[in-house]
Order: sequence, then structure tokens, then C-alpha cells
Amino acid sequence: MERWVLFSLLLLVYLYLEVSGAEAGAQDQRVLTGQGRRRRRGPWEPGGPEFTQPQRGELEWGKRRKAGGPGQRRARGNRDNQRSQTPLGLTRLGSLPANAGGVDGGSIFIESYKSVDERQTNYNVIPGKKGQCVYQGITMFEQAVWSPKPCVTCLCSGGEVLCDEVTCPPHRCHFPYTPSGECCPVCMDTASRGDGLDFSGDSPVANDPDSVIPDLDPILDPVVTRTKAEIELLNREEEQRLLEKEKRKKRKEEAERQRRRQEEKRRRQEERRRQEEERLQMEKEERRQEEARRLKEEVAMKERERKLEEERRRHEEELKEKLRELAELEEEEEEEEEDEEEEMEWLLRGDVFQMFPDEPTEEDLHPPPLAKPTDREEEDGKEVVVHRPGITLPLGCDISDVTVTCENAKLTNFPPLNIPELKSLSLEGNSITTIPVGAFNGIPNLESINLGKNKLTTAGIAPHTFKGLKFLSRLYLDNNLLEKVLPDFPSTLQELKINENHLKGIEENSFQGLSDLLTLELEGNLLSEGNVDPLAFRPLSQLSYLRLGRNHFRTVPQGLPPSLLEVYLENNLIEEISDSVFNQTTNLNGISLRHNRLEESRIAPLAWINHKNLESIDLSYNRLYLVPSYLPKALVHLVLVGNQIERIPGFVFAHMVPGIEYLYLSHNKLDGEGVEPQSFLGTYTSMTELCLDHNQLITVPPGINQMSTLHFLRLNNNNIRTFAEDAFCDPENDEDANILTLRLENNYIDPRKISSSAFSCVRSYSSIVLKPQWTK
Repeated sequence: MERWVLFSLLLLVYLYLEVSGAEAGAQDQRVLTGQGRRRRRGPWEPGGPEFTQPQRGELEWGKRRKAGGPGQRRARGNRDNQRSQTPLGLTRLGSLPANAGGVDGGSIFIESYKSVDERQTNYNVIPGKKGQCVYQGITMFEQAVWSPKPCVTCLCSGGEVLCDEVTCPPHRCHFPYTPSGECCPVCMDTASRGDGLDFSGDSPVANDPDSVIPDLDPILDPVVTRTKAEIELLNREEEQRLLEKEKRKKRKEEAERQRRRQEEKRRRQEERRRQEEERLQMEKEERRQEEARRLKEEVAMKERERKLEEERRRHEEELKEKLRELAELEEEEEEEEEDEEEEMEWLLRGDVFQMFPDEPTEEDLHPPPLAKPTDREEEDGKEVVVHRPGITLPLGCDISDVTVTCENAKLTNFPPLNIPELKSLSLEGNSITTIPVGAFNGIPNLESINLGKNKLTTAGIAPHTFKGLKFLSRLYLDNNLLEKVLPDFPSTLQELKINENHLKGIEENSFQGLSDLLTLELEGNLLSEGNVDPLAFRPLSQLSYLRLGRNHFRTVPQGLPPSLLEVYLENNLIEEISDSVFNQTTNLNGISLRHNRLEESRIAPLAWINHKNLESIDLSYNRLYLVPSYLPKALVHLVLVGNQIERIPGFVFAHMVPGIEYLYLSHNKLDGEGVEPQSFLGTYTSMTELCLDHNQLITVPPGINQMSTLHFLRLNNNNIRTFAEDAFCDPENDEDANILTLRLENNYIDPRKISSSAFSCVRSYSSIVLKPQWTK
């Protein structure tokens, strides 16, 4: 029985709950639809709208946006239009949140109406606890304000929860967009000025039914048309602004490019100025070294002169001693002859009273000594002679066999000599100013004459002075004051030196008749292409060696003889080498053009590439930035020291047969990118000596390990830090070690990091120079 009673009670409770649930569901449906309209979820409900933090901040503390804008007027018009549909005397409020009760304190929006005569509030009132509010299990104190969802603000007032929600008006646009910090979307396309947002928090229901603003056709609305025009104007202004911005950007880029060009130009000018300063510094250093060398040579010369003076005095004493001995011997011989004659006479007479002559004393055997010249006699310039049987020589002269040497004897005049058998005469280092007529009449068989370092002038040498010397082959006139080449040299002359004079030109007939001349030296004069006749060298049909250094040539002189083997043009002003300058000198073997002004672009491609015998070229201390192309095919010896070479072009030596053997590139500007993999192509089986010292290399150039005949390699004074294990030696080459000397000092190499097999092709480790090294 008790079970039936319990069952009945449970059934009643169940039915009650079912009925209550159905009624609550119907009421909730009415609340949600709002007379057929779907309820908008509250911001605190699941699935409700969420708002960003800026939107949430705008709705906190119940602040409402300022009314009066066109968008708000439109919204209010829409609300007034809605009011006409509400019961008379009532105003439709926004969704009224109702406290669902319970611990969670959840609120829902309901549709409610309030008389227009009653006071309205910005917040919907929910019956709740007095003094405090409970929301979703959280106790809110009096006057607490919070935003459960974006664009919804709630206030705790007198135990009631008051919430305000922004209601967004409908829009007629294709591209709605909700700006940052806003609750309602706006139109991205053209819209009327009346479309706006109502952030006042008022109910969207119209308070005045008569104030309903009808919808306007956007096509006929003048406001819309005006807005389009303004928007078009704004678009044009925006386009203009973008164009101006683009122009400013282009101007800025152009200014930046101009600044970079100016910077590059300034950098190049700085580089050129630095290079010029380095060149001037190098020239200054060379001049200083030259001056030091000259001073050293002067000191050495003075020392030699002192030794020569001592030697001369010693020879003089020895000569005097020999002369004294000769005189004694002659006297003894004469006395012996006299004695023999007297004895013979005594024997023939048979005079018994004849007495034997007295024996000669020791004093009688020695002749009186020769008088030495006094200092006053030497100062007065009196000619002091040294006697030799049949020969008279000035003081300071020496004779040996067929050679007379009067070097540095302080002679002022040409000494009169009468030694027909004499072959060589040296009067170097005196102060002789003239050579009179017939000066060589007593020495007609001379083969060599040295008149260097005197004060001879062209006018001081008598005409046809050397013409009568039929055997003369060498004539040295260096370091005198000659202004022109003397005429009438003997045709037997083979070597002529007129260096360090004042020659101002060479005429067409200056070397007339010198067909046997082999060597001609005219260095250190005032010669140039303007005062040297192109036909001046034509008579020299056998000339082999020509020296024209330290003159003023700007181009290689014209008319060089075809027989020429070597030509030296160093220390001139040569800037160009044309195609035809060496056309006739096809037998050339060596050319020296060091210390000139040559650039690789001013060397004609056909200047010497077809010279089959040209084996040596010296282009040191010029203005080369690259190793010149079109070098002779037979080239063996190339000197490019002291230029500004930055690159060795690929294949520049590839056409040479059999190949270059000696290449000197010291004191240039080669760096890590200046040597290409093909730079040394053509030298792998011929290179013997390679000098790359005093450059800016950071590693060992490629191709060196393939040079199987390399004996001497200089890489000192660079910026080398590391190198590969096979940089010097090819691991695939099993031949004997070929490198005899390897210089690597004054780099940044750490010897501890060098592989043990890196120098396997070096014949001896003692020939590797690694110390000292620069510190980091």
C-alpha cells in the first residue's frame, strides 16, 4: 500500500513538472519571438554576439554616443515608425533583460511596453536582490558596471541588474563593414548621409508615430548623388595624393641614386687620390733610395779613389825604386865596360909601369837619388813627370804592358804621349777640357780610349781628332759636356758611349760611316722624338745594342735599325706604343720600357705579338692595371714590377710557345679576385720563377699546384691567412719535388694550421720561409 502511495506521489510530481515545463516553454517562445520576431541572444548567453575590447570600452559605465547625427536621426525615425505599431499610449522598449533567478543570475531579453508618460531609463530593470546583484554566480556590489558581451553594458542598482544594448539599424548596402571600436556595421559602398548608427541606447521603437521618415530611393535622393560626387572628388584627390606620393618617392629614390653616384664618384676620387699619393710616396721613396744609393756610391767612390791614390803612390814608389835599380844597373854596366876597355888597353900596351886601377867604392855604384816634387810645385800645377827608359808619363799615370792608366790624376790638359805600341788609354776622372790637334800622333795604334768624367765640350775637341786612329774600336765619352755627336769617327769603331752629356739632338749624318758599330749608348741626355732625325740610325747596319734611357722621349723613336737585338728606353716619358714602331726590328730579343707612362690600353695589339725572337720585356713602374694582352708568342721573361695591376686576365699566356718561364708581378695590387682559374693557363709546363710578393692576395692563387717546372715562388708580404692542402702540390702528381725556394713570410698564416702534406713538392723544408708573420 505504501508503495502505491509513493508511486502515486511520484506520478503527480512528474505530471506537474511536465505541465510546468510546457507552460514555461510557451512563455519562453513568446519571449524569444517578441510577437513573431526572433529573440536576439543576450551578450551573456551562449552563442550571443561578442564584441572587441574597444567596443566593450565604449559601452562601459553606460556612456552613450552623442545624438543628433544624420545616422541617429534615421535610426530614430525607424523607431518612431515602429511605435505606430504598438498599443496606444505605450512605448516599446528594447529587449528587457529578466533575471532568471538562481545562482547563475543569467538575464534574458524580453519584450515589454511602457507608457510614454512614464520616466524612461537607459537601463532595463530586472527585479533582484536589494543592495547587491548576483550574475552568473558572481556577486556584484551596488553601482557596479560590467559588460558581459560586446555592445552590452549592465549596472547593479538597488539589487537590480540594468542592461543596455546597442541596436543596429538595417542597411541597404552590398559591402557592410564593422569598423574597429564600433558595434554596428557600416556600408563600404556609396551610402546616404542619413544612414548612421544610434549609440544613444534608446529603444529603436519610434516615440512619435507622425515622425516616420519614408525610405528614399537612392537613385532619386539628391543627398546620395551629392555624396557620390564628393566621393568621386575624394577619389580623385586620393589618386592625386597617391601620384604626389609616388612622385615624392621617385624624387627621393632619384636623390638617393644621385647621392650614391656622388658617393661613388667621391670614393673613386679618394681612391685615385690615394693611389696618386701612394705613387708619389713610392717615387719619393725611390728617389730617397736612389739618393742613398748615390751617396753610398759616392762614399764608395771616394774610398776607391783613396785606395787608388794609395795604390798610385805605392806604384810610384815601386816605379821609382825600379828606375833607381835600372839606373844603378846601367851605371854598373857602363863602369864594367870602361874597366874592360882600360884593362884591354893596358894589356895591349904592356906598360910595366902601369898601375892597376883603384877598386870602385860603394858610393860610386849608387847614383844620386831623384828629387821628389814639393807641395808648392804640385799646387802650382807644374807638370811632374815620371821617367822610364824612353817613356815620359805625367805624375799619377801608370803603364802596364800596352796600357796607360791616368785615372783621377788631376790632369787639366791632354798629356803628350809618344808610345807607338800603346793599345789602351784611360784618362777617366780628370778635368781635361780640350783635346788639341795631333794629340794622338804619338799613339796611333790605340784600340780603346776612355775619356769619361772630364769636362770636354764639343768645341774643345779639335776636328778630325779621332779620324786618324785606324784601329780604334772602343770610345767612351761619358759624363762630359758634349752638346752634339762628334763627326768623323773612325769607321772601325764598334762601341760608342756618350752617356750623361748634354746632347740636344742627333742629325742625319751624325753616325755616317759607322757601319761596324755594335753598341751605342746615349743615356742621360736631352734627346726626344722631336730632335732625333728618323734617318739618324740608318748607317748603323750592324747595331745590336741601343741604350736611350733617361731622355725625354714620349714615343719610341722612329727608324730603328733592323739589326737591333736589344733596346733600352727606361726612364723616359713614353705613353704609347704604336703598331708600326717595331715593324722593322724583327730580330729584337729584349725591350726595356721600365719607368715610363704606359697604360695597357695604349699598347697596340700588333705592336710585338708577331715578333718570333722577342723573349724579354720589362714594363716595370708604368701605369698598368691589367697584365697586357697580345704579348709575344716567344716571350720567356716578363717583368711587371711596381705597377697597379689588379687582375691577371684568363688565357693571357695561353698562346705562348713554349711558354713563359720568368714572371715578376711584385709590388702590385692583386687581391683574391684578381687571379682567375685560367690566368696561368699555358704556363704549367714552362714556369720556372714566379714572384707575387707585396700584393693583396688573401689565398694562394689557383693553378700554382699544376706548374710542374716551378723552382722559385715568392708569396711573401700579402694578406694570406689560410690555403688548401693542395694549393702548392698536386696530390695526383707523383714526380719528384720541384720547388726549390718558397717565400711565405709577412702574411697572416698560422703555421700550426698547415697540413703536413701541404709542402710535399718542396725539395727541402729549409727552403721554406714562414717567419715572421703579421699578427691579427
